[in-house]
Amino acid sequence: MNSSFLPLVKSATKLPKVAFYTLGCKLNFSETATIAREFETQNFERVAFESPADVYVINTCSVTENADKKLKGIVQKALAQNPEGFIAVIGCYAQLQPQQIVALDGVDLVLGASEKFKLPQYINDLAKKKIGEVHACEISEVNFYESSFSISDRTRAFLKVQDGCDYKCSYCTIPQARGISRSDTLINVIENANKIVNKGIREIVLTGVNIGDYGKGEFGNKKHEHTFLELIQALDQVADIERIRISSIEPNLLSSAIIDHVANSNRFVPHFHIPLQSGSDRILKLMRRRYMSDLYTERIQRIRKKIPEACIGVDVIVGFPGETDEDFLTTYNYLVALPVSYLHVFTYSERPNTEAAAFSDTVPSSIRNQRSKMLRALSVKKRRAFYESQLGNTAEVLFESENKKGYIHGFTENYVKVRSPWNPNMVNKLKKVRLNQIDDEGFVRFDIDIKV
Repeated sequence: MNSSFLPLVKSATKLPKVAFYTLGCKLNFSETATIAREFETQNFERVAFESPADVYVINTCSVTENADKKLKGIVQKALAQNPEGFIAVIGCYAQLQPQQIVALDGVDLVLGASEKFKLPQYINDLAKKKIGEVHACEISEVNFYESSFSISDRTRAFLKVQDGCDYKCSYCTIPQARGISRSDTLINVIENANKIVNKGIREIVLTGVNIGDYGKGEFGNKKHEHTFLELIQALDQVADIERIRISSIEPNLLSSAIIDHVANSNRFVPHFHIPLQSGSDRILKLMRRRYMSDLYTERIQRIRKKIPEACIGVDVIVGFPGETDEDFLTTYNYLVALPVSYLHVFTYSERPNTEAAAFSDTVPSSIRNQRSKMLRALSVKKRRAFYESQLGNTAEVLFESENKKGYIHGFTENYVKVRSPWNPNMVNKLKKVRLNQIDDEGFVRFDIDIKV
């Protein structure tokens, strides 16, 4: 980041306050954290979004229509804390619909994909504007890479390794919002991993738009200088990293070599999240996905063979244009038989300027919602069955920092969520436990400090 500009506050007994709200994915959280650190270097005090602040920054998502609808309520929430608060909106939705956002009452500044990392430079003073400003270049001009990672918000850190996407899925706005596929340099990734470890963080989650495409655009060109396999091999050599988790990876990019490396690694945890979107090959073709269900099945089978205890999550979209009852039942039955651990279910929503938005044979909203409920119910069954399969096992749990209604929560290496009565001495600690029962709310209970 460019820090050559002067701080807004050179000397003051009371620092101006900035608050952040992040919608969407782990990638957004990593970028919010990086932008927040830049504000801190400019003599701002970071506070919770629910507190009075001088500047409110909202980092948006636009994967679904619901993310768009949330923005207005979040702006109103900020204004309720401080009616004179300066409100800046950044992120994917800001790149896609800047004029729509700036028209919202209370919004002072909208920055696109290229400009968001220079946010402090666009705030000349903290006074609200009669007419909001927009700074957003064409997405074709967004071809640089900005390193990002989080180190203060959570027990685990989100480390961005890649941005943008060259895929042309017919339903997706991400290439319009984030631009072409490009990667951090391997040297930078390793340096950032070391910075995270030096802060005492025990787990790193690798994130990006299409992280399996890592290495493309690493030095500003379309060539792959390194591969994702080479990246994870290098990270495995970083001293003191205790856990590394892969956030989400396309099935066509999840090679056998990557699965085998995770299976043999002491640092990469046995957890995969692999987008499927549909179990119907006909719908996958309409979505312009780069695989068919046979390849997806082969990937799952290899994981189960190499890492039997692995947790496997699946993204699914229901109600895509042209999805018949037969297509949906094909997806449903495919997932029933597939040995996966949980589902993330998305109800299809038309996104402007996507190919699918112009498709005929739209699925009525009531049917979309019905199908979504069916798959969410299946996900509950899948997760319960996975948790039951883990009872009696010894696992290592990383405990988180938030007191949730008198409980401390944590995750095993393979993403089993556990809880216990709140104990601050367990925060950010790795402890060996024996998983012994599932409580009434679906969390796993355990015996702690098992000697193995």
